[in-house]
Amino acid sequence: MLIVAVAWIYVVLLMALTEPTVVAGIMTFLLYCVVPLGILFYLTGGKRRKRRREAAAEAARRKDQ
Repeated sequence: MLIVAVAWIYVVLLMALTEPTVVAGIMTFLLYCVVPLGILFYLTGGKRRKRRREAAAEAARRKDQ
């Protein structure tokens, strides 16, 4: 999935560079790249966060014993 994200960043960066103004380019990059990829990585990272939380709880349990 990382290669797809890198390719998407590249495509959106090229789109942003063709915008007529700097502000339009920045908004294109933010709205077409940063926001969607942020949501995607947040949603796909749920299992990782859950495992990390469980590992921290297990380590705390072992420490208390």
